Amino acid sequence: MLSFENAPPFAAPLRFFLTAPFFAVLAGLLVAWEGPGVFGSRWMPGTLAATHLITVGFMLQVMLGAMIQILPVVAGAGLSRPLAVARIVHVGLTAGVLLLATGFLVGAPWLLSSAALVLGTTVALFLLSTLPRLLGVPSTSPTIRGLKLALFGLTGVVSLGVLMALALAHGWALPLAALVDLHAGWGLGGWAGVLLAAMAYVVVPMFQLTPGYPARPSWWFPVSMLVLLLLWSVAVLADQVWLVRLSQGLAAVVGLAFCGLTMRLQGKRRRARADATYRYWQLGLGAGVVALLMLVVASVWPAAGELAGWTLAFGILIVAGGFLPFITGMLYKIVAFMSWMNLQNYGQAKVPAPAMNKILPDADADRQMLAYGAALVLLLGAVVVPDWLARPAGLAFALANGWLWWNVIGAARRYRQAQADMAEKLAKKLAGTAAPG
Repeated sequence: MLSFENAPPFAAPLRFFLTAPFFAVLAGLLVAWEGPGVFGSRWMPGTLAATHLITVGFMLQVMLGAMIQILPVVAGAGLSRPLAVARIVHVGLTAGVLLLATGFLVGAPWLLSSAALVLGTTVALFLLSTLPRLLGVPSTSPTIRGLKLALFGLTGVVSLGVLMALALAHGWALPLAALVDLHAGWGLGGWAGVLLAAMAYVVVPMFQLTPGYPARPSWWFPVSMLVLLLLWSVAVLADQVWLVRLSQGLAAVVGLAFCGLTMRLQGKRRRARADATYRYWQLGLGAGVVALLMLVVASVWPAAGELAGWTLAFGILIVAGGFLPFITGMLYKIVAFMSWMNLQNYGQAKVPAPAMNKILPDADADRQMLAYGAALVLLLGAVVVPDWLARPAGLAFALANGWLWWNVIGAARRYRQAQADMAEKLAKKLAGTAAPG
């Protein structure tokens, strides 16, 4: 049961949604500026900077904004001062990711240390604001339990990230290669993957008109993922390479099971017309399946991971091909639906709110998705022929995400205009009602 009356002010999550595409644009422009060198190795400064502009600047911004929105609606765990928390977290994330990306690019230890401090403090504040309230809510649904476990995953990925940033800044002797892979596992599996699943249990049936997710796999997916990540962490600490590979492969299998189940449910959807959200999810599921199969292959045959371009292709498929389409697809629906819902409440059943399609037209989202699909193809092609495609791929990625920002800010403008129009109509109705007396 969703309690939309508990939703925070729309301004709280909207600031994250409006800012996030800007960092994806920066990542694309950085790739275009750096050129083929970005595709030479995942350890290149430009590659590290672009990766974190996407994962922290785009993904984390949207996901924390969505958490502020859905915690009171789905779990009844509203923040006491959502606008104040949103403002502080938004500023901290924005400043922190800029410090981090710049620190990678110029190799300045003080920038990396500052980024670790700002991002670590910001996420700690978010966790202190949300965890006590969420933990007090009984886990009566897979979504609620998934949200709790996702915050545990967020703690893991940020803790590892802060540790590695400080290690780079101060020259600490740590097994950075193994920790980077573990950091990515906690970020994509324990945080983004578990949160995606918890939200999918609600938004896929709601917006894509599919049957609901079966109860047993819904309960066990996030638990299985986090158990395997803990096993992976123990394996890194114990320097047991075979156990690292085993836990990686099993985590990929769990992810494949979730993708397969979601595809099966989408095949039974009751909506005939495919909108941009559905197409984005299809893209994300397809790219995610390929990436996870690559991870299974690499865990069984480690030499595959040493092939030229393998790791970069995997990263592009799982992040730009998988998670970004999932997040963008949900972003379109969340912005349109929350705008419509707030306008419905504003109208007080006296003035009707404009339809969701009037706030964020399907045609705008469809065209932007075509641009994003072209950018993804160019990014994958640049892994093979970076000299020819690196800069076009970066520019195409920047253009597609700039288009996303334009669509979201356009929805925000239409929301404000609709609110002003409804206020005028309400005033006229109230004046007409009061005149006879």
